[in-house]
Amino acid sequence: MSSPAYDWNRFVVRININAPLQKLYDAWATRSGMEHWFLRVSEYKKPDGDLRHNQEHAETGDSYKWLWHGWSDETVETGKIIEANGKDLFKFSFGKAGNCCVKIFRDIGENFVEITQENIPDDEHGRYYWHLGCKTGWTFYLANMKSMYEGGIDLRNKNLLLQGLINA
Repeated sequence: MSSPAYDWNRFVVRININAPLQKLYDAWATRSGMEHWFLRVSEYKKPDGDLRHNQEHAETGDSYKWLWHGWSDETVETGKIIEANGKDLFKFSFGKAGNCCVKIFRDIGENFVEITQENIPDDEHGRYYWHLGCKTGWTFYLANMKSMYEGGIDLRNKNLLLQGLINA
């Protein structure tokens, strides 16, 4: 019996986090939320080009600019917010690596954050950099999100001189 073909075009990672659902949504949809557990800089811009304030939710049609700790300003990601409903769904383009859809939900007495990355190119580069690389990255960052919201310990590497680490 052969095993099913692996789908290199998408993956799903999820984690349970003991924090209010709205707080978990805000962690994705606001500048201050993203910079708390994920990014060095997270800017959301309205379609007219105005920057959203730190606590203001990004909305469908906005654009973003993201910079990471442990990486120089040359490592930047820009994209669009595809869908943002203000409570439990946040979807964004992720460059050549496809699209990401974040769902916030409650199940079996726990709150969950789930991210699906899809439309990943199925070629050698896409499999290595965007499927394996992004899945590894999201796994770490979701663990850091849990750490920050449940215990306040930030696991990110913030030293630009330290390279090749799982936490940068």
